[in-house]
Amino acid sequence: MGAVEDRLAALGLRVPEVATPVAAYVPALLDGSRVYVSGQVPVVDGTLLESGHVGDGEGLVSPERAKELAQVCALNALAAVKSVIGDLDRVERVVKVVGFVASDPSFTGQPGVVNGASELFRSAFGEAGVHARSAVGVAALPLGAPVEVEVIVHVRG
Repeated sequence: MGAVEDRLAALGLRVPEVATPVAAYVPALLDGSRVYVSGQVPVVDGTLLESGHVGDGEGLVSPERAKELAQVCALNALAAVKSVIGDLDRVERVVKVVGFVASDPSFTGQPGVVNGASELFRSAFGEAGVHARSAVGVAALPLGAPVEVEVIVHVRG
């Protein structure tokens, strides 16, 4: 394990095996010095951890739980990056994160949910994990997931 995975291990986290795509795409694509990661949902060992819309109220995924699920998405994104570059210590910068939150119509806390991913990247990469970001509320996500995260990272050769 390299320094990035050691930092994650110190937090009680590990980079999983890369998730199998559910359609006609690849989890990540290396193009020059950039890795483009397909949207990752909160899947562990092939199982979606939770489904539904995020919001406050009965039958909804709480914002706190959705933030935890965004962290799982970020770990899956790191697995996808690792699958194409071999060693996460090659990541020089997390450039951009886009988080999608399947939101109840009255929910406007998408940025707080996507912080689950952003905080993980900062913990893993330090200042190199600070990135540009969008947090978008949507009507639905693949498999009924409450959150999905996609990432672009810059890597050294």
